[in-house]
Amino acid sequence: MSEPAPTAWQLMAPVIDLLTPMATRVAATLRVADFLCESPLSAQELARLTDSDPDAIGRLLRHLVDHGVFAEPKPDVFALNELGALLCSDHASGMRVQLDLTGFGGQMDLAFTGLLHTVRTGQPAWERVFGAPFWDFLGGDPVMSASFDATMTAGAEYLADDAQAFEWSSLRRIIDVGGGNGALLGAIISAHPDIQTTLVDLSETVERGRDALTQQGLAARCTFVGQSFFDPLPVGGEMYVLNSVLHDWGDKEAIAILRRCREAAGADGRVLIIETGAGEGAGFAEMDLRMLVLCGGKERTFEGYTKLATAAELGVISTHTTPLGQIVIECAAEKP
Repeated sequence: MSEPAPTAWQLMAPVIDLLTPMATRVAATLRVADFLCESPLSAQELARLTDSDPDAIGRLLRHLVDHGVFAEPKPDVFALNELGALLCSDHASGMRVQLDLTGFGGQMDLAFTGLLHTVRTGQPAWERVFGAPFWDFLGGDPVMSASFDATMTAGAEYLADDAQAFEWSSLRRIIDVGGGNGALLGAIISAHPDIQTTLVDLSETVERGRDALTQQGLAARCTFVGQSFFDPLPVGGEMYVLNSVLHDWGDKEAIAILRRCREAAGADGRVLIIETGAGEGAGFAEMDLRMLVLCGGKERTFEGYTKLATAAELGVISTHTTPLGQIVIECAAEKP
């Protein structure tokens, strides 16, 4: 007897399931993987440790076991497996931080409950869902703003990719514009003892960067400037770095940021753009939609970023992609 044809529900299941992604985020938020690091635990014990309902957390984990996240070696007893281990707080991927519903990563995903609003209006859903525009929301909530910084630097592999995106040893003064908590500068300083740096971001963010670099013993080699990158930037840098900054903004704002970098760099300085993706594949399309929903930003191809540079009176010196597929564009002021 032939197998019955799949139902419409079965055919659509891979693209309509909201339960499993949310269940994974709940497990991450409750730090279930952390509690399973030493040994398997019963649902009753996990409920005690996570302040949860025993029956409910058992149902949650059995669903995740069915989808390959966690294992159930005995009835009602749960254990880590390879996929579940990615949710441990100390895993280098930083996945738990990115999925925690109480932090920026989880809140970012919840913004997609307003996707219909974005598609109908072309406007970000963030304000519709959370009551304030994206950057105003972060600026008014220091805890969530710090979580944003942590989420942006949670993936160790991408930080390493950023740090190897350019031959920094040729420089003596780097200014990281919109550099968040200074993670990239910390990686550069650690590898290149002769480089001096400046971290530019909003005041509270810069102070978090100062604290982070102080803990690493690197703060003496960095100047901290709290300001908007829409205002005139500190002069004297050899390289002005925009790492995952321009995709947060529409074309008008992105050109304004590039112009500020060009003004500060002068005739001899340069501007380095590092951005995700090269305009191909599902990952690019996902991020492009994500940036619109969150803050009205957009992903761009090499051609798209080159057009922005040209509009800001910057000439492209060189381009390449990193091992993880990030775009790197080196620019300099166009000669009159």
